[in-house]
Amino acid sequence: MTVVNCVAYESGRRSADVDLAKACPAEASGNFVWVGLHEPDQDLLRTVQQRFGLHDLAVEDAHNAHQRPKLEIYGDSIFVALRTAQLVDRKVQFGETHIFAGRGYVVTVRHGSTTAYREVRTRCEGAPKMLAMGESFVVYSVIDFIVDNYFPVLHQLEAEADALEEDVFSHRTDKADVERIYELRHELLLMRRAVQPLQEVCNRIMRFDVPLIDHAMNDYFRDIQDHVIRVLESIDNLRDLLSAALEANLLLISLAQNDVTKKLTGWAAILSIPLAIASVYGMNFKWMPELELPYGYPITMAVIITLCGLLFYRFRRAGWI
Repeated sequence: MTVVNCVAYESGRRSADVDLAKACPAEASGNFVWVGLHEPDQDLLRTVQQRFGLHDLAVEDAHNAHQRPKLEIYGDSIFVALRTAQLVDRKVQFGETHIFAGRGYVVTVRHGSTTAYREVRTRCEGAPKMLAMGESFVVYSVIDFIVDNYFPVLHQLEAEADALEEDVFSHRTDKADVERIYELRHELLLMRRAVQPLQEVCNRIMRFDVPLIDHAMNDYFRDIQDHVIRVLESIDNLRDLLSAALEANLLLISLAQNDVTKKLTGWAAILSIPLAIASVYGMNFKWMPELELPYGYPITMAVIITLCGLLFYRFRRAGWI
């Protein structure tokens, strides 16, 4: 459904389900209406805009759904754009969540790959004292839920990166593994772009010039900021690990090629001795020295074997063979 929920809350407790066509901002302090939408069309967004007085630019951003994480202030209301992440078939799928919040209302809009906020709503309703703080607590809860969902994605990517690193040092890598390393680095880069702006969003929310947000919630938003920093550090560490694994793979391939080149060079040097001697005595000249010696052939073979054995011994000691 496009309209997932439209619920009124009074003093931190669920009051009643509300028809969106009749919904309006609550007037009493601490009371509000929480509307949850999933990929709404333009007509539905216009209806919500009329009911809650949303700004045109914010509605346009929510409809386009291609925004970087940001916080915008429109009079006494705020608009927050967030990026969500899920791992689907070993690929990170990104979605968007937009939050409209003003006096007496909160509207959350989900786009793309994102988890439903039923769990967030249940968690908020299970803490009526915190929910009584109103819109600020809902905004915090949604942002906190999105940031917390980054960690399972990172844990799975970390496990895959560790497996790729183990394959590199066990000489089991192939073309598919190298391609996967590049894919992971690209996905981590996209994830970093989605997460990094949240630091500025949290900083700005905690400023005193931001309307609506109860600054008693600053400690909670600071906790989200700490989680964002941890996510960014994990992303950077994983990218460094993958870069090191890729460099190690290239270095191991280069070392293996050097070993093959040494062996080929060593055997080529050994085989050049009988080739050179045989080519000299294979010339069709009548008068050549040593052709009439009775032990010429055994002596020649002994010289060849001795020289080849000497080179083999030297190359073996040098580790070329």
